[in-house]
Amino acid sequence: MADRTPSSKTHVHRGRVIRTEWLTPHMVRVVLGGPGLEAFTAGEFTDHYVKLLFPLPDVEYPEPFDIVRIRAGFPRHQWPVTRTYTVRSWAPAARELTLDFVVHGDAGLAGPWARNAVPGEEILFLGPGGAYAPDPEADWHLLAGDESALPAIATALEAMPADARVRALIEVEGPQEELKLSVPDTAGVVWLHRGSARVGERLVEAVRALDFPPGRVHAFVHGEAGAVKELRRHLRLERGVAREQLSISGYWRQGHDEDGWQSSKKEWNAQVEAEQEAGGTVDGGQA
Repeated sequence: MADRTPSSKTHVHRGRVIRTEWLTPHMVRVVLGGPGLEAFTAGEFTDHYVKLLFPLPDVEYPEPFDIVRIRAGFPRHQWPVTRTYTVRSWAPAARELTLDFVVHGDAGLAGPWARNAVPGEEILFLGPGGAYAPDPEADWHLLAGDESALPAIATALEAMPADARVRALIEVEGPQEELKLSVPDTAGVVWLHRGSARVGERLVEAVRALDFPPGRVHAFVHGEAGAVKELRRHLRLERGVAREQLSISGYWRQGHDEDGWQSSKKEWNAQVEAEQEAGGTVDGGQA
């Protein structure tokens, strides 16, 4: 995730559910619209994201809802809970914002909300943020991730030139979780079925086994933090990919909710980067 402008950090948008659609057994698409999106804009980056706001049910917030006032006047434990989701698409003419959610039953906060969302329901959010878009000067592109990175990977594929050389490796639970993607004729998309393996294991194996084409790569690698840690080490130290050619970060961490992961992410990533730059390893435990 990348830096955002001050306004995108604090301006609260109010999206109204227009429609929902189940894409796979575990992924639901929610399309938001309404006058509350008048100030929203996106499109510069293919990894644009928003931070959904879930007000605590037992806390009364001032109206109009102002995140700056809330953070200044309420104790932290009473702040709305945030959950981060990639912008799958933004249609400015229709003012429709599309978000895709991975849903695993009642687990989590945003997934169950998306599963049960009905037209007319409203949700508050901040954003967008983002920093990655495919470099048109790159000789080829590597896109790698699990379900959490699938919306950004799909958006990146749609933004590629028709003759772009792309290797996309996407890990999902099984064949039922695959999506039909719009890809350049020169792109190679490989779906990796996790089955009972640890999340990210198949992805790490596939990237390690990949025959890298010649030339300068521009890589987008996101997903579960433990797998990303291994892939960062592999790409930086074993493949010699320069830092500026990588967009790489853990979107989530096994065993942690977003609140726990985000509170430790900056320090954990810095430790990983420092250890890998020194040519060593970091004991991050089960990520």
